[in-house]
Parts: sequence; C-alpha cells; structure tokens
Amino acid sequence: MNIWEDERQCYIRAAMEKNSPEENEVLKEQLKKIDWSILEHIERKETVNERGVFAPLEAVEISEITAREAEFREIGLNAIREQKVGAVLLAGGQGTRLGLDKPKGTLNIGVNRELYLFEQLLKNLMEVTDEAGAYVPFYIMTSNINHEDTVQFFEEHAYFGYPKEYVKFFTQEMEPACDYQGRVYMESSTEVVMSPNGNGGWFGSMVNAGLLADIKARGIEWINVFAVDNCLQRIADPLFIGATIAYGCVSGAKVVRKCAPDERVGVLCTEDGKPSIAEYYEMTEEMATARKANGDLQYGFGVILNYLFSEQRLEEIADAHMPIHVVEKKIPYMDVDGNYVKPEAPNGYKFETLVLDMVHMMDNCIPYEVDRAKEFAPIKNLHGVDSLDTARELLKGCGIEL
Repeated sequence: MNIWEDERQCYIRAAMEKNSPEENEVLKEQLKKIDWSILEHIERKETVNERGVFAPLEAVEISEITAREAEFREIGLNAIREQKVGAVLLAGGQGTRLGLDKPKGTLNIGVNRELYLFEQLLKNLMEVTDEAGAYVPFYIMTSNINHEDTVQFFEEHAYFGYPKEYVKFFTQEMEPACDYQGRVYMESSTEVVMSPNGNGGWFGSMVNAGLLADIKARGIEWINVFAVDNCLQRIADPLFIGATIAYGCVSGAKVVRKCAPDERVGVLCTEDGKPSIAEYYEMTEEMATARKANGDLQYGFGVILNYLFSEQRLEEIADAHMPIHVVEKKIPYMDVDGNYVKPEAPNGYKFETLVLDMVHMMDNCIPYEVDRAKEFAPIKNLHGVDSLDTARELLKGCGIEL
C-alpha cells in the first residue's frame, strides 16, 4: 500500500484532497523516495534508549602524548603521506542562532579582517598537509537547506587555497517527522516535513552519495570526522592518528579534561565493556563526582565531536545498521486545514542516528586528551558560554590575528 492510501495519514491525505493533480504528482514523487519503515521504530523507542552499565575509561593524557610525541607524529605523518587518511566535516547546519541565515561555516569570526569559520578550519588542516607534504581528501557534509550555498561559498573563495580536486561535497540523508501517532507532518501542500538523520548518519550518507568508490580508489584507511563549530580543532592531527594506530585501536576520540563535575558534556567511558559516551544528563551524581586516588575525576574527559575511525570498521557498521533514536521535538507543520502551526512544546518525533552508537559499535576507542585552550573553541551562541565572543578570545590566545 502507498503511504497516501493509508487512512491514518491525515496530514498527507488532507493536502492531497486540496491539491491539483500536478501538485499531487510532485508530492507522490517525494513520498516514493522515503523509506517508510522508519515509522516502525516508534514502537521500540524505549529499548533503543536503554543504556547498559557504565565504567570509567582511561585516557591517553597530555603528559604521555608529550613524552611520545616524536613516535606518534612519525606514525601519523606516514599515514597521511601514504594517502591513508581522509577528513569529513559535518557542516549541515545554518547559523540561525548566530543571527546568520546562511551555512554556519560562512560565519565571519574575524574582528578587524574577514576570517570565515570554513576558512579557519581549512587553515588548521593545511598546517598538517604542509608539514606532511601531502594533501588529505576532504569531504564536506551539507544539508538540503545549505548545500548550494556551501558549494557556492567555496567556489567564490577558491576553496581558500586547498586543491579543489581533494574536496567533495555530499548531502546528509533526511527522514520524515511525525506526530505521536506516527502521522507524518506536511511542510507545505507538496512536501512532507523532513529532518536530518542525526550526527551518526554521516557515513551512511557518504555511501548513499556514491563516495565509497572514491574512498576505495584513494586507499583511505582512516577517517577523521569533526563538527563545523569548533574553530580551533586540529584536523587530520598526526599525533592523534599516530596514537590511535600505536595503541592498536580501531577508533579514537579527542577529549578535554572537564572543568567541573557538572559540566554539560558527554564523557567517553565504557558501557557493558565496550567504548561509549555517557551524556551529561545520564550521569548520576555519584558518577559525576567520583574521583581517582590522585583526585582526578573518574569520568573526567568530555568528547568534543572529533573522532578517528577505521574505514573498514565503518563499512561493517553500515552493513549492520545503526540504532534509530526516536526523539521528541517541536515540529512546525501545516495542519489539515492548510494553516501553518509553530508549536511551543514538543509535538512529535524525529528519527536520528547518533555518533555515540558509532563509537559503541567499535571494538575499542582511545580517549586522546587535548588542551582545551588550544583545541576547543565551539561557537554555539553569539554571546555567553561557547559563543563567538569566547571563541575569539581563545583564537587570540593561540596567536591567531583577528
């Protein structure tokens, strides 16, 4: 049965009753491309969100990294020179919370000169490629709302000096959003409400975009994935790559030392004996405040969404299918009378995959400590905590001219 023939789908059916035949053909084309089995996850949403038994996971701390720097650097640089490392930038978001109705990466973070977020990230990458004497294939994940603007921005700025043949764009997969009864919401008379499939969907989106062939052709064995908003992060960091390989791990996660037990960051730990991430709201007070004999927090290292994964292991995960999380959200929609509704409280579900599940499906993961003053300057707000203001101060502290 086609979804528009399902009597429960009142929003779709109401739109189709008002549409012209031509408009309904447009709508049906979209509906045919959607995997409607996603709605079945509503019935088992509680089991997906159940967590196992958490335990602390020891990190490779800065002191050890400093002591083994030459060893880690050489291993990492060799991997880059042998073209075994690729980088994936998650850049599907808009800068709405920053007063920017454009891709977040186009934000000007400069003060006395123009310096764009995308530009700074590429500068960080080129520090590594200059040292290695080899380029790193760079994949940029966009969304349906910012893809054209992102590609155009890179074209206008000549890719900020990075060779165009090493840059490829792909769009994040989308899933329909629905009410609590599984009735899919309408965005307009000819399109349903779609939302990105979460930060764990990047590799599946790459595969569906046909980029696995490119990864294979280039011989990439390691993929460093990171989010757009941290303007100080090191990309394809030779030390991070080298440490992960030296420890014989299939994945690594950059972490920062928590500044307080109740800091709102997810921490890298184990869950039922496998690597995982405990979100700050999942931690008991006992977990959050537990300390080692030396006084350090047992769950003391927060993730910054900068990971290194074995490409082969990512393929195995993609074949096994990642868990789908059913998340309550406020979802604007067009009601059955054709009125646009902007709810003030959650009114339905979105379907997301999470990078924490990607980590948990790995056999092991090395928590790799970085100095937050040098590598952690997220821009989530215009002012206040994790803002453009704080990021600018941190950039200045690292000697970057603004």
